[in-house]
Amino acid sequence: MLSKTRVAVVCLCAATAAQAEPVEVLALGDSLTAGYGLIDENGFVPKMRTWLEEQGLDVRLVNAGVSGDTTAGGLSRVAWSLNPSTDALIVALGGNDLLRGLDPAVSRENLEGILEVAQENDLEVLVVGMEAPGNYGPDYKAAFDAMYPELAEDYGALYFPRFFEGLYSVGDTPADLRSVMQMDGIHPNAEGVDLIVEAMGPAVAELVARASD
Repeated sequence: MLSKTRVAVVCLCAATAAQAEPVEVLALGDSLTAGYGLIDENGFVPKMRTWLEEQGLDVRLVNAGVSGDTTAGGLSRVAWSLNPSTDALIVALGGNDLLRGLDPAVSRENLEGILEVAQENDLEVLVVGMEAPGNYGPDYKAAFDAMYPELAEDYGALYFPRFFEGLYSVGDTPADLRSVMQMDGIHPNAEGVDLIVEAMGPAVAELVARASD
């Protein structure tokens, strides 16, 4: 039989171990999250991991980015992508919906489904927005752009306005952004990922803080 003193020590060690567990964040996204066209260490998730570590945060950031994925694809796999240890979710989807010209109402329904899964699993969420180009028309753009902040508010999630937010420190035209984009003009290069991470990092850190409470 364990003495009272030894029991107390065992309990204290167990509590300390539990406190030492890193916050696990699942980054659910498409090729932008997956790091398309880049060597592994230059992708969004590895660079964000490094940024978080430099802030002194103990985080396990899991890459759940799938190139070509739409909001429908994210919804179809979000439940089985979660681990029992998952504490929080970054949702960065919608770019491929835009490329296919999908109805914003459908995209919104899919994102809402993802947020419902997160809510059911008691996960903190960071919703990362996208912006539709003007060539789809003002009604399409208004509906698409608005769904991210509106859904974040509805579900009590954190909101970051644009995945490419950090690139706008360089410029806002394709010519301006050429130096921070790959040849396809769609995906950031390593320098572009650095700017994206620097801009979004504080929002991810806030997500981690929420999940730690």
